[in-house]
Amino acid sequence: MNMQASQGVQPPPPPKGLEDMQLPVVMMRDILIKTMFRKNLDLVSDLAEAICLPRAVTQELMDMARSQSMVEAMGTLSATAGSEMGYQLTDSGKARALDALSQSEYFGAMPVPLAVYGEQVKRQSIRNIQITREELVQSMGHLVLPNSLLDYLGPAVSAGRSILMYGPPGNGKSSISNGIRDAMGDKIYVPRAIEYAGQVITVYDPIVHSKAEVETDDPKSLRRRRTWDTRYVRCERPTVVTGGELSLSMLDLVYNPTARTYQAPLQLKSSGGIFIVDDLGRQAEPPQALVNRWIVPLEESKDILALQSGEKFEVPFDTLVIFSTNFHPNEIFDQAALRRIFFKIKIDGPSQADFLKIFAMVAKKKQMPLDEASLLHLLKKKYPTIKNIYANYQPVFLIDQMIATCEFEGIPYQMTPELIDRAWANMFVADEKIVK
Repeated sequence: MNMQASQGVQPPPPPKGLEDMQLPVVMMRDILIKTMFRKNLDLVSDLAEAICLPRAVTQELMDMARSQSMVEAMGTLSATAGSEMGYQLTDSGKARALDALSQSEYFGAMPVPLAVYGEQVKRQSIRNIQITREELVQSMGHLVLPNSLLDYLGPAVSAGRSILMYGPPGNGKSSISNGIRDAMGDKIYVPRAIEYAGQVITVYDPIVHSKAEVETDDPKSLRRRRTWDTRYVRCERPTVVTGGELSLSMLDLVYNPTARTYQAPLQLKSSGGIFIVDDLGRQAEPPQALVNRWIVPLEESKDILALQSGEKFEVPFDTLVIFSTNFHPNEIFDQAALRRIFFKIKIDGPSQADFLKIFAMVAKKKQMPLDEASLLHLLKKKYPTIKNIYANYQPVFLIDQMIATCEFEGIPYQMTPELIDRAWANMFVADEKIVK
């Protein structure tokens, strides 16, 4: 099934009542009164929006808190909210709110139980996506790639398994990774927070997640419809990109001792999307150690995380992991690790013909006129000095250098053998001994 051609991901249904929530009752009540206390809210409609629950469910919670003498009706209808009754915390409610805040500063959106979130992960799994060749070509239209590369990339992406891209630097491994992300055009639902064993783990992160535009309701409709559980945010499929800064500790839960809450690690934030480990081999930890950390998640679609108490628990692992390296795989992995990476794809430099295509495409985009004598000078005089090894980054580099020189000299954009020589001198540094 091609999910982009279908109606898209099935959204999480809103809870109909407290029995649907599957959260500890005391936790729900405490989040309600902490939110009332911290945000100074007194209307059920405003609270429902703050804790991301339907109004009827929020009213149930309010009635329960009222029965426990935590809140009381203010006795008057709000002048600004039509016929809505206002509520306020009682003295015992305020005391309980302060006590609950001392145990955990978390308030606002009600968390989603881990088991319930697991069901949504299945509905929007990265492995449900089947990307066609046309979609992949379209998302990478700005790249000149050999057809044989797409022959390998397509099945790798559609399988939703791990991919190792390797080859010399500057040939678009990062751009290809981004193209894979762009080919996945559907939306998923990211929980604001999840709950396990009474602990809150925040997941939605505006830095990682791109919130999708909210679809407007039918203007002719008299009632606005909440079509999904608003404890989730509708987002583009996430992409987490890490490079040389990646460490094993970044793959653990992050505990905030002040707020007494947890933040999801990077791989959990990337659920339903892509996790790119760029420049593998440049991290402080050896590549073998990093891949060993991923072995269980990659093979079993589940990850193991640990709370401060040491208690370990399983979370879904639904991520397309792309490793990208300039090293040959045999230099940085043993054969057992390589077997566990499902697809190994070499990204080579372009042929001379593809190099010229890229050069012409970049020149046109940057409004640099092509000059045959200069191109012949580049191909016949310059490239033989580096054994005719072409790289995808070189056309952009050379043309940008010539543009910078033209602008400095105050002359129209032009390509000459002399300007080629000046640009080339900046692309490579000659081997020489520096006298100190």
